[in-house]
Amino acid sequence: MAFDPAQYKTVTPYEESSDKKVQVTKMFDKIAPYYDYLNRLLTAGIDTIWRSKAIKVMSTGNPKQILDIATGTADLAIEAAKKLNPDHVTGMDISKEMLAIGNKKVFNKKLNDIITLELGDSEFLKYEDNSYDLVSSAFGVRNFQDLKKGLSEMYRVLSPGGQIVVLEFSRPKKFPIKQAFNLYFKNILPFIGKIKSKDDKAYKYLYESVQVFPDYNRFTDILDQIGFKESKWSSLSFGICTIYSAIK
Repeated sequence: MAFDPAQYKTVTPYEESSDKKVQVTKMFDKIAPYYDYLNRLLTAGIDTIWRSKAIKVMSTGNPKQILDIATGTADLAIEAAKKLNPDHVTGMDISKEMLAIGNKKVFNKKLNDIITLELGDSEFLKYEDNSYDLVSSAFGVRNFQDLKKGLSEMYRVLSPGGQIVVLEFSRPKKFPIKQAFNLYFKNILPFIGKIKSKDDKAYKYLYESVQVFPDYNRFTDILDQIGFKESKWSSLSFGICTIYSAIK
């Protein structure tokens, strides 16, 4: 039976009355100065390997116009610009503070002529229909307020035959990785994240949002419902992270 996105439980970073989108923006604006450092520290640098594997999947079809959704500090956009030889990469994010750091990185790497970073809402993309060969997102779709709407927007702006590639945390299923993952993500990671970022909620939210996210076949079910074809997934690092891809 296909997964019903309406069953997807929403969790938010803070115990506030504002909606998820507002809270996620607030969270990333707050932790932006520490984001890259904590990513490398808390994953022991493995996140760079995950992105490299995603880039390999993204290389299919030799994309020339790339849109990176929830680009954050532009790690994936930068890798795409360096390794895929595109004409242009547009990175979009809802957090202006994350984008500010991303723009510094783009400038320092002299990629301004290839990469443009823009403030925007993933559920209301300002781009025209059928305008990108590839739409990607790394560790971003889990933060969408309306997952199906955000993925539908990614479908809309893709050209026919274009590819979507999503890199996202997932839940390991097998012993002892499952138990180790839960111990680390639920207890150790939030403790370290709190010390450095001074936000005691952000990295607790990371664990909670991964727990409710529709991973593996449930995610590809949603892609199929939207209209994507050839949807598939490949788990990395014993299921801690997963690459999803599909064709319009």
